[in-house]
Amino acid sequence: MDVVDPAVVGNAAVLARHLRQGRDRRLAMLEWFAEAGMAAQPGAVQVPEPPVAAVREAVVWVLRGTMSHRLLEVARGAAGAGEEAADALYEVARRLIGAHPYRGAANPALVRAALEADEEVPDGPEFTGVVHLVAAIGLGAQEVGGDALAEAFAAYGWFGLTAEDWAQMLGAAERGEGPPVDWGLLQQRADVLGPVQRASDEQLLRARTVLLGLRWFYGLYAMHALFMPDTQALAALRARIDEWGMFPVLDHVIALGPSPRHFAEGLAVCLEPLFDGLYETLMEQLIADPALFRLPGDESGAVGFMETWTGVLRQQTTKARERASESGEGPL
Repeated sequence: MDVVDPAVVGNAAVLARHLRQGRDRRLAMLEWFAEAGMAAQPGAVQVPEPPVAAVREAVVWVLRGTMSHRLLEVARGAAGAGEEAADALYEVARRLIGAHPYRGAANPALVRAALEADEEVPDGPEFTGVVHLVAAIGLGAQEVGGDALAEAFAAYGWFGLTAEDWAQMLGAAERGEGPPVDWGLLQQRADVLGPVQRASDEQLLRARTVLLGLRWFYGLYAMHALFMPDTQALAALRARIDEWGMFPVLDHVIALGPSPRHFAEGLAVCLEPLFDGLYETLMEQLIADPALFRLPGDESGAVGFMETWTGVLRQQTTKARERASESGEGPL
């Protein structure tokens, strides 16, 4: 009797965990790839890597079916096709975006301050202005106009700039009073399939490292809104993200419990050098100050940290119930 290769057995076992009747194998492949990138628990066997070529195929398949890709295909079809095609592009874009409304998360520091002061939690940014960015890709930035593009850029929250900030910068560039804008980069960045198709195996593996790492850093930042005890190390990580103006962007890209489709979209985004650079910056900060969960004067480390956090959450829950009772809203 021939001996079965242990690697084959391991691959079959992990694939069987993710395959279900009627489920596309490409979704299972993406789950496998994500699992293989996570550190094994003590005493557990590290999950083997799936064929990266199959992962690349799965990512491209997911991206072809996204709303973003459908919008870009409509936008490219409208290029040079006249005013009626431009109107149709806006109509399709508004309909698709309206069918999948999305609002980003408010800054956790503002949320925490509002909760502590018993004030209304602020809303996060809306992304309806993104329709102008889609139009610019198809029709050209000049046809859309600087004010509309300023609204689109502000919707993403890049670098903490408002629509007024973007409008001033774009207006200065148009008048020759500031650095010129290379709108060709907008067209290049709109190609979401090409970078994935051209990426080497090593680049896809690196993008996974960046994505999983940024998910963890994003989670630490977001938990600040939920009264997580603050430490010098945690504050330093948030400060680094704020220096890059990247929390709104991470909020748009990262999901703490992603589906395989969302994982594929995040993987494609993390091929960009911007995200790789942010990940490296945060890793450097973590190495410089790794005591994330050690409160000053508490030698119990993470245990004391979690006990403190649990206590604060209990206090906040009690306060919320008391406020609800006083206002006649009943128990939470």
